[in-house]
Amino acid sequence: MTASSTRRTTAAHSRLAAVGAIAVAGALMLTGCGDQTKDNGSESDTAASAPLAGKLPQSIRDKGVIKVGSDIAYAPVEFKDGSGQTVGMDPDVAAAMGKQLGVDFQFENGTFDTLITGLRSKRYDIAMSAMTDTKDRQEGIDSDTGKKVGEGVDFVDYFTAGVSIYTKKGDDQGIKTWSDLCGKKIVLQRGTVSEDLAKAESKKCPAGKKIAIEAFDNDQQAQTRLRAGGAAAGSSDFPVAAYAVKTSGGGKDFELVGEQVEAAPYGIAVAKNQTQLRDALKAALEAIIKNGEYEKIMKKWGVTDGSVQEATINGGK
Repeated sequence: MTASSTRRTTAAHSRLAAVGAIAVAGALMLTGCGDQTKDNGSESDTAASAPLAGKLPQSIRDKGVIKVGSDIAYAPVEFKDGSGQTVGMDPDVAAAMGKQLGVDFQFENGTFDTLITGLRSKRYDIAMSAMTDTKDRQEGIDSDTGKKVGEGVDFVDYFTAGVSIYTKKGDDQGIKTWSDLCGKKIVLQRGTVSEDLAKAESKKCPAGKKIAIEAFDNDQQAQTRLRAGGAAAGSSDFPVAAYAVKTSGGGKDFELVGEQVEAAPYGIAVAKNQTQLRDALKAALEAIIKNGEYEKIMKKWGVTDGSVQEATINGGK
């Protein structure tokens, strides 16, 4: 989600249920206490099954869980399937990283524009929600006011995506670029890069022809509004817009218009003071890129165009 210069895209989830968390935590506690009398092979077994477990902070190893803040309504990145399970690209990437680290990634749903606040308050250990890595987010700057509102976060970048515009199928109203939205209404998710772009473009429009912007808590609400004829266009990150075009109404509801813009990395957000956790996540991402699991996940969700070849910290501009 390309969010506010913050792009969710930045412009938004279990992710993996905590199955086996108790067993993992128990094994780690035995190892941490140095009790070799009950299971002399526990350390070697853990090293074999989760080779990067030792890189995590001890507090997370003890819990066996990484709590993930996410807006779980952004298919195909993260969303609920028909049975209510959290699925998508992000949960799959997290699960693969969890195997390397010996922990479960437990996804908790929240609105996109509150995820960094939740990270700051320690409600979550990380935020993973198609969040675009931007300098403003790294530095804790409010993109609307330019004022510092927090200490910022670090990002472990794992994907690249741009922002797209889509319209009702067969009714593009001549929209091909952002400037074509002047005098029209666009729907989008609040706090995303899409919203930032719409606001910036509206300032360039002639007097009396500003862009009417209607922002929602999640992208699905915006799609519903557009589907009902309540706007001329919608905008979201390219993989999300493309998925909506392909699946909504069996492919009969929407169409993409123009080219995607503002290509930027998605990052896993980590508090500035959690450098050990950040570096452990980077190592796990590098491991699944190297062993091929990462690319299999990208192919599964049809998003290989955004694949990265290496893990990067704070690569956003």
